[in-house]
Amino acid sequence: MGELIERGTRRLARARLAYGHGTDNSRDEAAALVLHAVGLSPLGGASVYSRRVGEAGAERARALIERRIAERIPAAYLTGRTWFAGLEMRVDPRVLIPRSPLAELIERRFAPWIAAARVRRVLDIGTGSGCIAIACAKAFPRARVDAADISEDALAVARLNVRRHRLGRRVRLVASDHFRGLARRRYDIIVSNPPYVSAREIGALPPEYRHEPKQALAAGRDGLDSVRVILREAGAHLLPGGILVVEVGDTEGAVRRAYPRLPFTWLHFERGGGGVFLLTAEVLMDCGHLLCGPPQRRPRSTSGVSRR
Repeated sequence: MGELIERGTRRLARARLAYGHGTDNSRDEAAALVLHAVGLSPLGGASVYSRRVGEAGAERARALIERRIAERIPAAYLTGRTWFAGLEMRVDPRVLIPRSPLAELIERRFAPWIAAARVRRVLDIGTGSGCIAIACAKAFPRARVDAADISEDALAVARLNVRRHRLGRRVRLVASDHFRGLARRRYDIIVSNPPYVSAREIGALPPEYRHEPKQALAAGRDGLDSVRVILREAGAHLLPGGILVVEVGDTEGAVRRAYPRLPFTWLHFERGGGGVFLLTAEVLMDCGHLLCGPPQRRPRSTSGVSRR
């Protein structure tokens, strides 16, 4: 097994692929593909690397490695699974591959920004695979979570993951463009990893990203189409003392320039990643005049809020 992974690692490294869909190097990518090919879990521990692999398994592993190189398909799509906040998730090209630093915040139960004991309602905007909603439901076992997405295809994948984790009674899947399908519901936490890639950046993405649904990435000319809607409308859906947490990645600079007077709290993560801001319900209420501005055209379904 170990030798098969090492050969795959060298083969992937020579191909100069792009990573960032759950792994960031050729060795981890090779291990994921080889273990999947021979039917073993990546969580099996170090002992799996000493196992003998038959020729049929070795051939399946080589075939996956070659597909990864020839078609530039992220490993998570080839295996159909990935992990988020320690939880296994099913993924396919209908949804973005989970890779958000929000996992670390959820594992900490959003401390110190809110008291975990008070959390009863959570909203995940652009739920995609459902990974953030499911992780929140696990982190807050007394909470109910609404998982909203504009994409019916994404909701179908999320439904599989909700069922897998037996959370059907606490995670509600909602077809919704941002807050539009949520009536007047209000929440202790609103969390979102919305589309935030600008029109210029979308064309420069490596081939691996072109296997992901474009509406989960593209967010208009400056990457802020979804972020603007979330900022403008979130305050009306937060309970007193509630928090809004949004990942905007490399679009952080554009957010700062667009809202120079809004007192964002930008979060830091021990495991890396950034571009995540937090605002309290009270700040959103006090700064409502900074968010109204000229009316913004809502994204159509091709660029609506669909994520992960």
